[in-house]
Amino acid sequence: YYSVNVPLCDGMDDNGFRAIFKSVMQKVMDVYQPGAVVLQCGADSLAADRLGCFNLSLDGHADCVKFMKRFNVPLLVTGGGGYTKSNVARCWTYETAALLDRTLKEDIPQHDFYYEYYSDADYKLKVVPTFTIENLNTKTYLQNVKQQVMENLRALEHAPGVAMHEVPPDSLIPEFDEDELLNVDERYGGQAGKDKEVTRDDEFYDSDGDHDGD
Repeated sequence: YYSVNVPLCDGMDDNGFRAIFKSVMQKVMDVYQPGAVVLQCGADSLAADRLGCFNLSLDGHADCVKFMKRFNVPLLVTGGGGYTKSNVARCWTYETAALLDRTLKEDIPQHDFYYEYYSDADYKLKVVPTFTIENLNTKTYLQNVKQQVMENLRALEHAPGVAMHEVPPDSLIPEFDEDELLNVDERYGGQAGKDKEVTRDDEFYDSDGDHDGD
């Protein structure tokens, strides 16, 4: 197995998401032992997202970022989905601060887009659900998913990897004669190969190119 998929149902909340994320990712890091991690922080799992179907808060979302940071491996964090743009900005601002070990004030400072985008949560650095989606992730379901993922990971005998080799210096790389590489006789199998070429009497073009000049 070289990928791990954890299928979750609609309505996932902070507590359930934190629990399964941390347990699964701890095992993933133990088994794969990556030298670096790329973490995509899609904001469509936040509550009130126009297309998302989870009930996560900024804290629940950012806790997962903080958890990955604790492994002390090079971490490249990127954005991702998110279709309520005011909450996308809130999320990535909040998680940038989390990565930098900074604490931000809850009040969003005034700026050019202050009144246009952030009145939906009283100009605060928080996500306010417009409605709550029923959480279909029962304890039994999450336990079964976790168990299956752990079994898949146990199928790996060791952390996959590719041996690293030092690139040789230019002085050790053999030089090639470009004229020899482009020798027509060699490319076509010598004279015997050229003799096998047949030109039809009704061929309209001398070269292999078509009428478009390609």
